[in-house]
Amino acid sequence: MDEPADIRTGRGQKLNEAVREDLDLFAVAELEERIEILEAEIARCRTQINRKRAGRDAAEALFSKPQG
Repeated sequence: MDEPADIRTGRGQKLNEAVREDLDLFAVAELEERIEILEAEIARCRTQINRKRAGRDAAEALFSKPQG
């Protein structure tokens, strides 16, 4: 049986591999670029968290029983 050409990686696997890289191999400019990329990814994650929380809060408000 042939193996698939593209083996799917798990969620976050590439990020986990990246954080294990030997930073001694990077130049200062490369490290600064890496920080910029990571900060942008953090901002992207925070935006997604806020969207998900807003959606959950809206659903809870819609389906919650009125108190009183």
